[in-house]
Amino acid sequence: MKTFESFVDLARSRYSVQSFKKSPVEDEKLSAVLDAVRLAPTAANRQPFRFIVIRTAGKEEELRRIYARSFFWEAPLLICACTVPSEAWKRSDGKNYSDVDVAIAIDHLTLAAASLGLGTHWVGAFDTGAAREVLGIPGDAEPVAFTPLGYPADRPQEKQRKGVSELVRYEHW
Repeated sequence: MKTFESFVDLARSRYSVQSFKKSPVEDEKLSAVLDAVRLAPTAANRQPFRFIVIRTAGKEEELRRIYARSFFWEAPLLICACTVPSEAWKRSDGKNYSDVDVAIAIDHLTLAAASLGLGTHWVGAFDTGAAREVLGIPGDAEPVAFTPLGYPADRPQEKQRKGVSELVRYEHW
């Protein structure tokens, strides 16, 4: 039970960081976070994603083209999560699971980062054309989300979450 309680505490404590310290992220911590991405479960274990790690120093103007909020380039690292839809498992009705798989991997990243005292902020509202151009993302890959990665310089705000009874149904809708 201790492990579950620790996981729930971690999930409760993780938040979207709005301000980052300039302190560098240690290579060991970055490696651990990226290993959590690698370990994420994916449909048919296809792992149809690539993650791009960007060191932000000196790249603020380019990164501003992708997303204009300062926390985006304020952290020492920025990670772009891309899918490669052609590598993904497809359900019998044709649904491509690449977005689901990359979302699971990003979630592993954010929780692993929080467990190491690092902060993240899932960003989905970015300029995909600018991301492709700045990062050289090929046409067969799709940028899905970004997260800055670094040490938080702020404190979490109170989270508003729906109750389980609003989100869960039993036996039928």
